[in-house]
Amino acid sequence: MSTIRLTMAQALLKFLDNQYVSLDGTETKFVAGVMGIFGHGNVTGIGEALERSAGSLVYVQGKSEQGMTHAAAAYAKQKNRRQIYACTTSIGPGALNMITAAGTANVNRIPLLLLPGDNFASRQPDPVLQQLEVGSDYTVSATDCFKPVSKYWDRIVRPEQLMSAALNAMRVLTDPAETGTVTLALPQDVQAEAYDYPESFFAKRVHDIERRSPAASSLHRAVELIRSKKRPLIIAGGGVHYSEATEQLKAFAERFGIPVAETQAGKGALAWNHPLNVGGIGVTGGLAANRLAKSADLIIGVGTRYSDFTTASKSAFMHPEAQFLNINANSMDSAKLEGTALASDAKEALLALIKELSATGYSGEYSEGEITGLKSEWDGEVDRLYALEWDGGLAQTRALGVINETIDARSVIVAAAGSLPGDLQRLWRVSDTKGYHMEYGFSCMGYEVSGAFGAALAEPDRDVYAIVGDGSYLMLHSELVTSLQERTKFTVLLFDNHGFQCIHNLQRGNGSDGFGNEFRYREADTGTYSGDTLPIDFAAHARSLGAAAYKVGTAEELRLALLKAKEETRTTLIEISVVPGTNTDGYESWWNVGVPAVSSSEKVTQAHAEMQKQLSKAKAY
Repeated sequence: MSTIRLTMAQALLKFLDNQYVSLDGTETKFVAGVMGIFGHGNVTGIGEALERSAGSLVYVQGKSEQGMTHAAAAYAKQKNRRQIYACTTSIGPGALNMITAAGTANVNRIPLLLLPGDNFASRQPDPVLQQLEVGSDYTVSATDCFKPVSKYWDRIVRPEQLMSAALNAMRVLTDPAETGTVTLALPQDVQAEAYDYPESFFAKRVHDIERRSPAASSLHRAVELIRSKKRPLIIAGGGVHYSEATEQLKAFAERFGIPVAETQAGKGALAWNHPLNVGGIGVTGGLAANRLAKSADLIIGVGTRYSDFTTASKSAFMHPEAQFLNINANSMDSAKLEGTALASDAKEALLALIKELSATGYSGEYSEGEITGLKSEWDGEVDRLYALEWDGGLAQTRALGVINETIDARSVIVAAAGSLPGDLQRLWRVSDTKGYHMEYGFSCMGYEVSGAFGAALAEPDRDVYAIVGDGSYLMLHSELVTSLQERTKFTVLLFDNHGFQCIHNLQRGNGSDGFGNEFRYREADTGTYSGDTLPIDFAAHARSLGAAAYKVGTAEELRLALLKAKEETRTTLIEISVVPGTNTDGYESWWNVGVPAVSSSEKVTQAHAEMQKQLSKAKAY
């Protein structure tokens, strides 16, 4: 057996550089590169290996460990999980800063490879800088914190352990049912230790992304269940995109006359103006989908994990005989809501259902014009909100209308948190597949700017826009600088409403007077945040980082700024002043947030009583 002598870090990079995935005969290099920030725990190990690497892995210098890791996850999401960036950091705070992004990728079923440094395996210099020193268990380090947010976790304490760990990492990263965050903790000294690795370890490996076909018995049960129902409703989730099953979804819906509602991750699976697309569903859904959900006797979930926002805390489906058919590659998701599981790749399942169900002559039994009427009514509501004028400034819905109507149809928008995801799921009109990039599994504030950078890296031929509130922007905007460094342009559309107004609205909607969520000065006489709003100049801040920037306060100013931003050659920020509270809300949905049973406020006790009333109508589990 021929061998090659390499350090563990060198061997890891050489291995990653030779990994490929294959789907439907199309082969893709899996690891595009490494994003990293160097510290004492990785600079002389994996950092040195990257510097001397003769391979094709690109190194991207992050500015925040969390930010770059969000960017890597967004890159993988935009690539439909076919290609990734690995992320490397030092030990201690550098590693821990990636945990939020690790959880975000895990919840969203996105492949993410983390390579944090770790304590010395030899323990010779203990305690090394940034070592936790857990007195009850000396094997514990900061990287142990990744265990709950990783689908696979390993610590490489001997260089030869890399081989089994790397293969297991690839097993998870390329598995459409079990993919998520993979953490390989790399002790500082072991990264630099040499070993005679078998040359076969570095041979080109092609990992087949297998399309799991539905079992015959499960398919039969699914067909019989559908045949027994008159008012089925499809919920399209992110799995439709990852399976590249958008055409099959369209064919299935059209063949059997079934309306299609969308989750945040599934939005764009069907063009907004398709006659069977009834829009977003659930807490951030619209009237058409939510009304159909109430009377649906069968919910066909395709690639959705049924979050509480999708199900309106399990209150959306009111038909006494409502049942669920769950098409999902992940067995946990396919078993939810006591549903009939069709554990399968979405494309394979839809093709099989079209074939088997067509032979029965089945069709949904919606009344003539019912779906068209609901869709027309909702489209009119969107038109109204897009044109809404507001005394005292620009309404958030009006701003979104201007943006939707001005930017190219092939553009990609990226968002994650605050009131914007609700408005976007309800109102945004998506014409092009993968044009709607929403992180709403974790609803992670700070994802937006980093995610837009990752999406722009993934699709350099499309315009990318980060749609972000001022609160999220303040939390994390570091990768704006990385985009300038990489000459990878995107545009930040910053909605300035002077605070965490989404949660401010939620407070007041449940009896609170509003507390601690607006960006105001503390008043000396009251000791509370009741002073003037903070005069933050976000455009000036962006310019100070090297970006182009504009400030707007009217619809026409916004339209002109969008046209100018398109002509810019560098990342651009448009600061949009909007009136707080001018977002959408409601549309016959409910969200269980747990209102206090005891309060000195009568408004809160009334809100609690309303919660109990709604809870009594919802499914218990």
